[in-house]
Amino acid sequence: MAAMRTLFLVSHVLAVTLLYVSLAQGLNPKCETADHGSTLQIFHVYSPCSPFKPSKPLSWDESVLQMQVKDQARLQYLSSLVARKSVVPIASGRQIIQSPTYIVRAKIGTPAQTFLLAMDTSNDAAWIPCSGCVGCLSSTLFASDKSTTFKTLGCEVAQCKQVPNPTCGGSACSFNLTYGGSTIAANLSQDNITLATDSVPDYTFGCIQKVTGSSAPPQGLLGLGRGPLSLLSQTQNLYQSTFSYCLPSFKSLNFSGSLRLGPVGQPKRIKYTPLLKNPRRSSLYYVNLIAIRVGRRIVDIPADALAFNPTTGAGTIIDSGTVFTRLVQPAYIAVRDEFRRRVNKPGVSSLGGFDTCYSDPIVAPTITFMFSGMNVTLPPDNILIHSTAGSTTCLAMAAAPDNVNSVLNVIANMQQQNHRVLFDVPNSRLGVARELCT
Repeated sequence: MAAMRTLFLVSHVLAVTLLYVSLAQGLNPKCETADHGSTLQIFHVYSPCSPFKPSKPLSWDESVLQMQVKDQARLQYLSSLVARKSVVPIASGRQIIQSPTYIVRAKIGTPAQTFLLAMDTSNDAAWIPCSGCVGCLSSTLFASDKSTTFKTLGCEVAQCKQVPNPTCGGSACSFNLTYGGSTIAANLSQDNITLATDSVPDYTFGCIQKVTGSSAPPQGLLGLGRGPLSLLSQTQNLYQSTFSYCLPSFKSLNFSGSLRLGPVGQPKRIKYTPLLKNPRRSSLYYVNLIAIRVGRRIVDIPADALAFNPTTGAGTIIDSGTVFTRLVQPAYIAVRDEFRRRVNKPGVSSLGGFDTCYSDPIVAPTITFMFSGMNVTLPPDNILIHSTAGSTTCLAMAAAPDNVNSVLNVIANMQQQNHRVLFDVPNSRLGVARELCT
């Protein structure tokens, strides 16, 4: 059996290597397609278009397992935000590595300098590595001295009170934050930022001066949360705190989706669920998940496994940075057991953190997330992962980690792929509609 598994993995590596070789020979499409209007392209960090793709080709098994390991840490991070008021829990004894998996182009300064920013709905402030940065891993650094519109903000500005751990040793407002296993020191700054063809003057962001660790997105981050320094808050007059995205499938060769900013051009035929507010972590997008249906059966989940509780941070969030949906243990077990019953095949195995895998082809039931006012039924592409050769299929969900105080259900980006997800903050609602963007 061990020999068969080794042969199986070797065949996967060979197949993916051949695919990457073909892409390297110029068969990869549309890497240079320009953004337009208020719509930005989105592509996955493992995309052939991405400078952040692995230096050595990974098999599908390896890439899925790598993303799943990072998800574990992402869940620790999200749990720490809601349960500990943004303080990372020391009790876990682990470094926390966040993993935003989709990136967008942004141009900063005058003349413009282009960066690929990680798109993260659970963070607020933007930050980019600046010239002279100590420990920054990217060779793409923002040359602030070459921008005629750049300015460093002092301690007297209101924004200095909105960043974590501000200090005022000199004339600049400096701040420190922890992002995964990295510690970041930055100066609060302003400059023009251009998203697609829309220019936003005097955008406030962190100009990174020093980084320890390697967890931070190399070219910076664009925060899409609900806090005062997020893109939504800073462009409220331009985009009216409204945006949507469509995330392409992992299978897409060019991995090009879209981030649509502002109310214009958003889908008209779309169902909504209310956004819930958690004052202890106001940036996160909480929704009211009331039940889950597998096939035609609503599974039996204890009410407190889905209930929203602002005090503990319990409930359900929509997150762009987690890859695979995680449900608190009672909810996951109920979904998994009914899924297995519906598939009705022997020989259930495990692959990494996935505990429901099959070596023979299966006919999977649909899974429907039932929110207040809206149901989202996921087709097989959003609930199954397949090995490179297609001979192993797994349910692409897992239980929330039990080694931290995780009370969050996280609807992750694989389950959101090929859907238009609309964040309408002024009307406190979130919409979802099926849309193929792969």
